[in-house]
Amino acid sequence: MRLLYLLNISNPGRLSADSGFTFADLLSPALADAGVDVTVAAPAPAGDERVGFAPTVSPSTKYRARLDPGLDELVALVRRVRPEVVVANQIEAAPAIRAALLEAGTDARIAGYCHYLPFSFTDDGDLELDPSLDDGGLGRSVLLSFAAGLAACDRVLVHSATAASWTTAAADRTGVELAEKLHVVPAPRDERLVRDPADNLPPDGRATAVYNHRLYAHYGTARFTQLAQHLVAEAPVELTVMDLFGTRSPERVRLDPSPERHRDELATLDGVTIASDRGDRVRYRNLLAGAHFGIAPFRPGCPWSMSVVDCQGMGLPVIAPRTGWLAEHIDDDLLFDTDDQAVQIACRLATDAEFYRVHAKRAHASTADFAPAAVAARYLEAIA
Repeated sequence: MRLLYLLNISNPGRLSADSGFTFADLLSPALADAGVDVTVAAPAPAGDERVGFAPTVSPSTKYRARLDPGLDELVALVRRVRPEVVVANQIEAAPAIRAALLEAGTDARIAGYCHYLPFSFTDDGDLELDPSLDDGGLGRSVLLSFAAGLAACDRVLVHSATAASWTTAAADRTGVELAEKLHVVPAPRDERLVRDPADNLPPDGRATAVYNHRLYAHYGTARFTQLAQHLVAEAPVELTVMDLFGTRSPERVRLDPSPERHRDELATLDGVTIASDRGDRVRYRNLLAGAHFGIAPFRPGCPWSMSVVDCQGMGLPVIAPRTGWLAEHIDDDLLFDTDDQAVQIACRLATDAEFYRVHAKRAHASTADFAPAAVAARYLEAIA
C-alpha cells in the first residue's frame, strides 16, 4: 500500500510540543514495519529512513491550515506520490484533497484523522464551539468546514469513544452521515516514555506533581492555576509545570499570547517550579521520572491527551477533572469534580503507599494497547 500522510505542524519551532508530529513520528515507522510504503508530507521529516518525506510549508496561522489547503500543491503531490490512501490529519482539508485526487486522475481513498475537534459537548448535550477557533466569529464556519471534511472522507478515525460520540453528534447536526466509516484508533504511546511501575517508588509523605500540557488559555490553564494554588497550600505537594514552548516567535505570540501570560503567572506561585525540556526527549523523560503523579488539563471537552499518556506510560498516576475522554480513560479513584476532591486525592497519593502503587500499575497498564505496532494494526484495519 502506498500511503500519503498529510501533516500540518502547528508548532514548527518546537516539534516536541506538537502532538500531531509526535504521532506521525511514532506511527510511520510502525506502518513501514507492516509493509506500507509511507510518504509524510510535512514541514519537517518524521519517522525513520524508510519513511519518504515531501517537504511542505507550515501554514502561518491555524485558520490557513484549515481554510487554505493549497490545491495546486496537493495536485502536484498526488501526481508525484500516486498514493492508494491519503491520510488527512486536517479534516477541513479533505474536500480539497478530494478535488486534487479528481484532478490528478486517481481514486485513492481519503482517511481523515480527527486530531483536533473544533467543538465539544456539555453534559447536557449542547454543542460548544472551540473558543480558540472563534476569532472574528469564525467558529461556526470552522465547524461547517470540519463537517464538509467528514463528508469528503472515505474513512474517519478518532482517538477515543468520547471523540467518536461527539464527532457523530456534530455530523448528525450538520447533515453528514458517518455510518460505517467511523473508527476509533488511539494515538501511539512513545516507547521511550515507558517505565516499569515497579521502578517508580511511592512518595514518602510529600509528592511532586507534574503538569506537562501546553499552557494555552483554551486548555483551561486559568482553571489549573486555581487548582495549583489549592494543591501547594493544602496538600503535601510541589508542582512542576512544564514550559513546552520555550521562546516562541513574535508572530506566534501575537496570535495567542496566553501561554506566556499563564507561564509567568504560575511562576509567581510558591511551591511551583517552571521547567523546560528544551525540546529534548531525554530531558522530558527525566522530568517525568522526577515526578510522582501527573495532572490532566482542564481543557473543555478533552477528546484525548498525549501528555496524559506520557505520564501513564512512565507509571505516573494522573488525577483529572471528570470530563470528556479523561472520564473515559482515567481510573475513577483519580477523577475529581472540585478542588477539594483533587486535594484529597493528591494527599492520598502522597501519603498512602499502597494506593499509590495500585494506581501506578493501573496507569502503566492503561497504555498497553497504545504500543505503536498495535496502533498501526488498528490503523491499517480502519483504512482498508
